[in-house]
Amino acid sequence: MEARKQLSNVKLYRKFILENLYYFFELVKIIHISTYDTAGGAARAAYRLHQGLQHTNINSQMLVQAKFSDDKTVVSPQTNLEKTLANIGYILDGIPLRFYKHRQKTEFSTQWAPEQILPRINQLNPDIINLHWINKSHLQIETIAKLNKPLVWTLHDMWAFTGGCHYTQNCNKYIDSCGACPLLGSNKNFDLSRNIWQRKHKAWKDINLTVVCLSKWMAKCASSSSLFKDKQIKIIPNGIDTQQYKPIDRHLIRELLNLPQDKKLILFGAINATSAPRKGFHFLQEALHGLCKSGWQDKIELVVIGASQPDNHADFGFKANYLGKLSDDISLAQIYAAVDVFVAPSVQDNLPNTVMEAMSCGTPCVAFNIGGMPDMIEHQKNGYLAQPFEVEDLAQGIAWVLENKERHRKMCDHAREKVEQEFTLEIQASRYLSLFKEILFR
Repeated sequence: MEARKQLSNVKLYRKFILENLYYFFELVKIIHISTYDTAGGAARAAYRLHQGLQHTNINSQMLVQAKFSDDKTVVSPQTNLEKTLANIGYILDGIPLRFYKHRQKTEFSTQWAPEQILPRINQLNPDIINLHWINKSHLQIETIAKLNKPLVWTLHDMWAFTGGCHYTQNCNKYIDSCGACPLLGSNKNFDLSRNIWQRKHKAWKDINLTVVCLSKWMAKCASSSSLFKDKQIKIIPNGIDTQQYKPIDRHLIRELLNLPQDKKLILFGAINATSAPRKGFHFLQEALHGLCKSGWQDKIELVVIGASQPDNHADFGFKANYLGKLSDDISLAQIYAAVDVFVAPSVQDNLPNTVMEAMSCGTPCVAFNIGGMPDMIEHQKNGYLAQPFEVEDLAQGIAWVLENKERHRKMCDHAREKVEQEFTLEIQASRYLSLFKEILFR
């Protein structure tokens, strides 16, 4: 009888908690672990989630290796030991890669360098830890298994379930156990990628982990991976502040930015925009040359953010405006609102902030039909999805978006509507709250 009474009390308590969920979450502490807070796409996405949760009165903090904001809820290394390890860790992590002379110059993280993050996490004493992009020696692979808290891992790229690469470039060896890594230029099964995979497999096989994927594509990859195939996988897209990224009168903003009023402006942007092969600038160059040949050379100009004008810049047959690296939301939102189309010709991509930011500003987007692009871009409704890596179709898509004024206006409206309906910070925060509730009351 006493046991029944206790069980009844537990049920009543849970019911009370569920009915007062938002009040309850004021008492629950969420810690987001990210290498940075506002530097880079993954960090900015994590910080936006942190802000979105705070706006719903959730006790949310970030723990970062390097802090770029002045936000008091973002915690960074304080002791001399922490700062020293943070400074030298990235160098140490790169040492094993030096043995692979023929490796491709793409991001590859070993995460073996020592760090002192665990005492700080224990000091903060969170109820749930939300991992984000934790590379550049911020969090050692083995440390993740020692966190001893319910874990949510938001995947901003593929590193968590590969043998070290951040994007596989269509290699599927992560489905098994990696080895003979093409990105390392290795033909040996027991190479660095296999070693990293084995470390992950050993450390993470019994951890209390829920995986969050930003896109359907990433969820499919994670669920097919040998490391995460038995983990719970959820799809929760990033959110964006739609009051910060919003449509602005194009003529007005072009006057302020000294951009031409009589041209159709094509925007391309990413970190290291013109030098990162994965972002596909080489495809855009070919597509723009094709547009020139078909009579667009006097009607368009290119705008590039994320890179300064290179010494040997390409001659497109029309003007290219290189605006350099921009990180503040105000400048970015103005540029997105000023242009007529944003082009994201990535070879592999998850759910790029740039596309969501452009759409939130009412700018249609053109991309290859890969990765998370179709989660945002609806073909010939708010943009254009070209057949993967077919340059002629990419050029045709850009022309299709620009050539009809009334159709372009409708696409601008649809782009904004898509974000308002699916990708606001409020929607994202609500989905994470539901997930946190599910985890805490299992």
